Amino acid sequence: MAIRFEDLPPQVQNQLQQLQQFQQQFEMVVQQRLQIDIKLKETQNAIDEINKIDDSTPIYKGVGNLIVKTGKEEVIKELQEEKETLEVRKKALETQEKRLKEKIEELQNKVQEALKGGKAG
Repeated sequence: MAIRFEDLPPQVQNQLQQLQQFQQQFEMVVQQRLQIDIKLKETQNAIDEINKIDDSTPIYKGVGNLIVKTGKEEVIKELQEEKETLEVRKKALETQEKRLKEKIEELQNKVQEALKGGKAG
C-alpha cells in the first residue's frame, strides 16, 4: 500500500521537501563541476599545444571582436592563471558537493526512520 504525501506527518513532509531541494542543488553543483572539468582539460590542452610550438611562431588571441597578435609567454601565463582559477572553483564545488551529499544521506535516514516509526505505531 502506497503512502500518500498528504497523509505523512508535517515534519516528514518538510523533510521530504528539504530532501528534494538538496537533491536539486546537488545536481546543479555536479553539472557545474563537470563544466569546470571540461574547461580545465581544454585549458591544459591549450597550454600543452602552445608549449610545443616554436617561440617565433606568431600566436593570436581573441579580444572582444578583434584578433590580436600576442606572445607565447603571455598566452601561457594567462592560461596558467585561468587554470588556477578553475582549479579553485572546482575544489569549492567538490566541497559543496560533498556537504550536500552528506545532508541528503542524513535526511534520507531521518525520513526512513520516521516512516518506520509511523508504520510500527
